[in-house]
Amino acid sequence: MTVTEAQRRAQAPYCDGCGKPAAQAGHEHCSGPTDVPRYCTDCGRKLAVQVLPTGYEARCVSCPQ
Repeated sequence: MTVTEAQRRAQAPYCDGCGKPAAQAGHEHCSGPTDVPRYCTDCGRKLAVQVLPTGYEARCVSCPQ
């Protein structure tokens, strides 16, 4: 079964736009559909993001790869 981006965000414990717990209200404007993730959805820490011409690479420095 394939999980869509919206389903992944709904299941995540942290918002990828602001890093606060996803259970809190008010995350509708944290990130748009074309924004790259800025925070790890597993731990809420800031991601190391590299924007490329073909997309982006984002990794959490504290979560295991």
